[in-house]
Amino acid sequence: MSQSTKSLFVSLDGLDGTGKTTQCKLLAERLRGRGLAVTSCVDPGATELGTRIRELLLHGRVSLMTMRTEALLFMASRAELVAQIIAPALTRNEIVICDRYLLANVVYQGHAGGLDVTDLWRIGQFATGGIEPDLTIVLDLPVELAKARRTGSGDRVEARDDGYFQRVRDGFLLEAARRPDCFQVVDASLSTEDVQDRIYAAVVEQMNQRSAAPRG
Repeated sequence: MSQSTKSLFVSLDGLDGTGKTTQCKLLAERLRGRGLAVTSCVDPGATELGTRIRELLLHGRVSLMTMRTEALLFMASRAELVAQIIAPALTRNEIVICDRYLLANVVYQGHAGGLDVTDLWRIGQFATGGIEPDLTIVLDLPVELAKARRTGSGDRVEARDDGYFQRVRDGFLLEAARRPDCFQVVDASLSTEDVQDRIYAAVVEQMNQRSAAPRG
């Protein structure tokens, strides 16, 4: 790998408790250690508007919110994230690592929340201007293990029942199976080091493929 490598967009997703945030940080550090320019971000969040929406969605005092409203708020935050952070970084030929992205909307509000999955993908394309990750890593754990690994008091979404989160896990695995060319499932029950090695190997493979592709 070298600094001349083409830009790459990587997202990490999965149930809370699978180690996404830790793995995003480790991946960014590892790539920067190779002299590569990396932009890290979290969805929702990372922008002023996104941070406010994140607080409303996850920690706000709004007790009643329809699943459709929830989905659209996530989409609005992501639109700002793409416009302000992701798209400019990709233009600079950087590697972007995002903690969650559109897949989370499709799974949490679609597969688990009952909204139409096709509609969510379509709305997501509009919200992001069609910018999709080149590689999505799904960190997979059984619901009970992911729940046991959570720290803190939990947020509004985490307060939902185990049946909801089983549908979330099933949704992640189903979507990953549908697009094996750009989705990869990693067993998050392995050690932190082993999980990181698998993620890093997948990212390096994706980078090598893009570097080898003819420039258009």
